[in-house]
Order: sequence, then structure tokens, then C-alpha cells
Amino acid sequence: MNDRILTALPVYNEAQHVRQVLEHVLQHADDILVVNDGSTDNTEAALADFSELVSVENHSVNRGYGAALKTAFDYAVRYGYDVLVTIDCDGQHQPQLIKDIAAQIDNPENPVNLVSGSRYLKSFESNSVAPEDRRRINMQITRCLNEQLGFDITDAFCGFKAYRVSSLADLDITDSGYAMPLQLWVQAADLDWNISEFPIPLVYLDEERSFGGSLDDANVRLAHYRGVLNAELSRRGMKQRFTADCGQSRG
Repeated sequence: MNDRILTALPVYNEAQHVRQVLEHVLQHADDILVVNDGSTDNTEAALADFSELVSVENHSVNRGYGAALKTAFDYAVRYGYDVLVTIDCDGQHQPQLIKDIAAQIDNPENPVNLVSGSRYLKSFESNSVAPEDRRRINMQITRCLNEQLGFDITDAFCGFKAYRVSSLADLDITDSGYAMPLQLWVQAADLDWNISEFPIPLVYLDEERSFGGSLDDANVRLAHYRGVLNAELSRRGMKQRFTADCGQSRG
């Protein structure tokens, strides 16, 4: 595989993890971008130690997870990369899998626009136990996406993904927060992207990580996700609808 691969990490107040994660990523990736999303802890100082090894795009204020990923998308397009791999900086994802997930973009048997990591596609002995409300919401939203958009996925929210960069220019990402992946799924369906999943271990190192404000309430978060999905369906002129019972287990 001769594709130019960019590995991008959205980072916000990750001073606790960023050095260790970057040291590991550097063993498995050549071109690395860190999007520092307005961190107010010691993240910036930690990144300074890697100034000759990684590129950094700084947001002057915290703009949100979706905005950080959008910056990574734009960077990959601007500098002519073939594949963009996104990986979170909280220690959940395994950098040794970067080249494996990137290689799936040009799988000769099934070339795709997007390879989405899944923590539920395969069981690993090292798996953690996901916080119950996060797993419940993930499973419900995942079933909604499958029902309404015709997908066959198992994990709607995994941040470990590989994108065909030439496809990124077709996206119109406007959601700056944690719901950005839902906007992405709707657009991927509308654009008729070919998508595959890639099994990764389930790792939770910080079960108390905040989504910010009222979104820490699981019911508020679920309602917000449905609202984002329906707003994006409307914006794209799609007729599906994510109702309150969409994706709920039956029987």
C-alpha cells in the first residue's frame, strides 16, 4: 500500500494521556496531526515536546469534538493525503492498528469510502465493560441508523476511523460537538458511501468523562442525538425520521 496516510488526534485537556499516546502513535504512523481544541490544561506544553515530530493545528478556544475532526478533514484534503485515520487521545484506541485500518480503504475485494472501528463486532479477551448508559445509547442509535439508513453497523460512536480523503470534500460538517458522527452517518448514507467496519478492542480508561453540561444526563443526550439526526435528514431532504422508539429492542 503506497497511499499517503495522515493520522489525526483531536485533543482537549488531555495532558494526562497525550505524551504516552503520541509516543505510541509515533511507532506506527509517519505523518501525525494533533488538533489542540483550545486546551486549558498542560496539553500545549506536552505537545511542545513533540514539535519536530508531529504537526499541530491550534483552536484558540474550545470549539468541540466535531470541529476538531473537521479541522483534521480540511488538513488532510489541503495537503493531498490519500487516507485519514482518526484516533482519540484518551488511550481507548490501539495505535498498532493504524496501518491495518488504513489498509482497508483500498481492500481489493471491497474498496470503501469509510472504515469505522467497532468495539462490538468481535469480542477480545482484553475488553473492558462499557458504562451502561453509553452502551445503551450507542446500541439504540446504532439500531436506528441501521433501520432508517440501511446500514449494517455495530458501533455508531467509535472515534477510530479511516477515511478516503478524496471523499471528504463531499461532506458538509456543521455540528461541532460529540454528535458530529451522527451528521456524518446521515451524509454518508445520502452520498451512498461504501462503508465497512473494523474490529477493535473495547477499552475504557475514564468512565467519568464528561460530555459537557446537560449532555451528561443520558436521556438528554439521547434526545439531543435524535434531534441532530432529524435536523440532518431535513437538511439533506431525506424522508426518514428518528422517532422516540426508533432502535428500541423489541421482544
